[in-house]
Amino acid sequence: MIADLPIAAGVDATRWDGHQAFASTREGKLSVAEEKGAKFEIVQTVTTGVGTKTMDVDNGAHKIYLPTAEFEAAKSGERPKAKPGSFMVVVVGQR
Repeated sequence: MIADLPIAAGVDATRWDGHQAFASTREGKLSVAEEKGAKFEIVQTVTTGVGTKTMDVDNGAHKIYLPTAEFEAAKSGERPKAKPGSFMVVVVGQR
């Protein structure tokens, strides 16, 4: 372990691109950590929306892809269900 950083709960995926590390969570947050000398620090938290917990990175284009959908309200004790036909991919990149 080289660092322990404060990120949202329920990490589903982590990826690396250059000097940045990414963690996507069930809370719909994408934490961006950057290598600064001999340490890492959180430089940005992107709200990506509930359900955007799985991800992959295109290291050539420096873009992150997070598949998701729109969700119905959860019934008591159950997970929310995706609305039919609402699949989408959230794309996060640098300007």
